[in-house]
Amino acid sequence: MSGTELEANKRTVLAFYRAAIDEKDADAAVGLLGDRYTQHNPRIADGVDGFRDFVATLRRDFPLLRADVKRLVAEGDHVVAHVHGIRVPGGPGTAIVDIFRFENGRIVEHWDVMQQVPAESLNPHGMF
Repeated sequence: MSGTELEANKRTVLAFYRAAIDEKDADAAVGLLGDRYTQHNPRIADGVDGFRDFVATLRRDFPLLRADVKRLVAEGDHVVAHVHGIRVPGGPGTAIVDIFRFENGRIVEHWDVMQQVPAESLNPHGMF
């Protein structure tokens, strides 16, 4: 995959966060998905309908949720994102690593791992 395609995939992931998480606009986010969408998060159903349900839940339960993307790494057909998910402004939030797989410039598969940002740490490095 060329550097241009890798950069395009990273821009797609940023647009996906903006639409799905920050704006909670399922229609805009679905436009970035492929013909099929495989979800590995056990709390979200596969496919466009499962994704739409997820965004509706975010809109209802976490209207102030924002994604602060700290870094993106693209290799082959994958983009990995290190993200600070902030449910409430000023709150500690969640450290998230999302992995997206692409086909033909569209997101077709997603994995994630999440960890609450603790109030205290045994080291001075922080999670971001």
